[in-house]
Amino acid sequence: MKKSILTIMCTMLLTTFGCANAQTNQASPQTEPSTAETTLPKVYFYKEISSENLIKIYEALGRKTEGKVAVKLSTGEPGGHNFLQPALIKDLVQQVGGTIVECNTAYGGGRSDTKSHLKAAADHGFTAIAPVVIMDAEGEAELPVKGGKHLTRNIVGKDFLNYDFVIILSHFKGHAMGGFGGAIKNMSIGIASSNGKRLIHSAGASTTNWGNPAQDDFLESMAEAAKAVADHCGQNIIYISVANNLSVDCDCDSSPADPQMGDIGILASLDPVALDRACTDLVRSSKDYGKIHLIERIDSRHGMHTLDHAEALGMGSQKYELVTLD
Repeated sequence: MKKSILTIMCTMLLTTFGCANAQTNQASPQTEPSTAETTLPKVYFYKEISSENLIKIYEALGRKTEGKVAVKLSTGEPGGHNFLQPALIKDLVQQVGGTIVECNTAYGGGRSDTKSHLKAAADHGFTAIAPVVIMDAEGEAELPVKGGKHLTRNIVGKDFLNYDFVIILSHFKGHAMGGFGGAIKNMSIGIASSNGKRLIHSAGASTTNWGNPAQDDFLESMAEAAKAVADHCGQNIIYISVANNLSVDCDCDSSPADPQMGDIGILASLDPVALDRACTDLVRSSKDYGKIHLIERIDSRHGMHTLDHAEALGMGSQKYELVTLD
């Protein structure tokens, strides 16, 4: 398989729209990469979205799962339809012997209690391909947040502590509050219990209500909760995102807007910050005019600030190598 390496190095200071004007350089076969380039985290990319490529991109990461494996994804709110389809993820989940894990929501709806959540997972086809566990069904646990401005703890589903390895398998798309949902949202709000979700949304103020924090405080709290998960897992975690069905709305929406731009592909990294940045960069650099709607959603919510704070916390880098595999 022939590989081409694209190096994208960009910062939030480039333009209002992030990397809209960033240069993407294809490395010449005769040119050795600089020392700086070789130290950048790699983000692997397949344009073609398929079960086979999902397995290949997992293998490209070079970090094999071990022990009891949790696959964290969104089972999708009843009424929604943009979530990752079981037929797409089945082969990967079964190859690693994974358990699909979720936590109950904090906004009511069809997944706010364990019985309803498991029914939604079954109705959407997930229980047919793997065991599904609602991690806060039997209680909660706390993970320390190191260096946070708003959170000192992250409240997660108790069952999360029973897994040896975690795959953060995210559907990249827009989000009404965060601007976009990717790896960081999936591992922060997604792994938080209902009380933990309220703690994040309130920027550390409450476990009983969402509060009304400043937008940047909420975004920073998401990054801080994600860091607690990353610190807990150490090397036993990987990140894969599928950028398809690119609605401006999250899979937690029971009536999401239809996508207005075409699919982008599958991306994966050992660095969640680099992965989320690469997903947003590919949206911005797309030739699909429909991207304007997703870009507006991201920027109107100041969504890139989540990555700024995550990077400042030491979670990863917004500079990376994009390695195209097809």
